[in-house]
Amino acid sequence: MTTVISSTVAISLRRLYFTRFAFALIWAGLLAATASSLTPISIALLVLYPLFDGVAAVVDARSSKDKGPTLSLYANIAISWLTAAGLAVATSSGIPAVLRVWGAWAIVSGVTQLAVGVIRRHLDGHWPMILSGGISVVAGSSFILQAGQEGASLLNLAGYATLGGLFFLASALRLGRAARGR
Repeated sequence: MTTVISSTVAISLRRLYFTRFAFALIWAGLLAATASSLTPISIALLVLYPLFDGVAAVVDARSSKDKGPTLSLYANIAISWLTAAGLAVATSSGIPAVLRVWGAWAIVSGVTQLAVGVIRRHLDGHWPMILSGGISVVAGSSFILQAGQEGASLLNLAGYATLGGLFFLASALRLGRAARGR
């Protein structure tokens, strides 16, 4: 059975995904510029990213409440906001602790994103989200492994956000067909 998404939901998701793309690129650029150490700016950026992710999930859940996996989205909201608090605490222990918290979040949110993508696979724009969720699980594992190495850096988090942003862009572009009612 194929479910048809309303053009209103597609337009709302498309706008959200374009916003997430822009946020990810700006955030990644700012983090890359400050990634060498934990400064007040890099700490603020680290906490801001999962907070923004949670807010985006709220917008997603509200815009697609009749058409989608709101339980998975609510789980993502809670996970993201708990991660923001965990990162705020982890920053006092150094970059390896930050990478462990971020890695755990990437794994859990990747599984959640994968679940949402699979549930919404009938939509034109969600195959990139399925791929992104899978890649997030792998990336999260690599962040945890990187935390145990000498010279651990925040720079890979900027790359992770950039790639995630590109997946949101791909989803937004693909959702254009659904938004036009095709």
